[in-house]
Amino acid sequence: MSETRRVGVAVDFSACSRVALKWAIDNVLRKGDHLILVNILPEGREEGTEIQLWEVTGSPLIPLAEFRDPNNVAKKYGTKPDAETLEIVSSAATKKEVEVLMKIFWGDAREKLCEAVDSIPLDCLIVGNRGLGKLKRAILGSVSNYVVNHSSCPVTVVKQVDG
Repeated sequence: MSETRRVGVAVDFSACSRVALKWAIDNVLRKGDHLILVNILPEGREEGTEIQLWEVTGSPLIPLAEFRDPNNVAKKYGTKPDAETLEIVSSAATKKEVEVLMKIFWGDAREKLCEAVDSIPLDCLIVGNRGLGKLKRAILGSVSNYVVNHSSCPVTVVKQVDG
């Protein structure tokens, strides 16, 4: 009856991804869930490191205690969580009684977010929306739109409201 859910949130440590993260914590997370931050980095930056081993499958699931140290996680995985995101997830871990983990993938964000859904696997995914204009969206493509249309789990897109 109380099966552990895996709630994924795409994070790039921007204001937009923090809005999506806060929304997920306030509206989706329940006690006992696993909150999994999915971080996508450009591929092929580091040669001869552990990162090369993980480029195909993504990093192992990294517990909050390990990625709370931004310098350690920057050196080992090539990403650096910002202080505000760390504060948000640390608070959620305590107040909501959830386990917070992070998984890093390298490559195209659209493809890797869909891959994360299946490989972790996730019960749902929450992504932010940068609010690109129609022209930029047509040229660059929308990560959130792609994931909504290609993911094998429910996806919620959280728009950042200016104000």
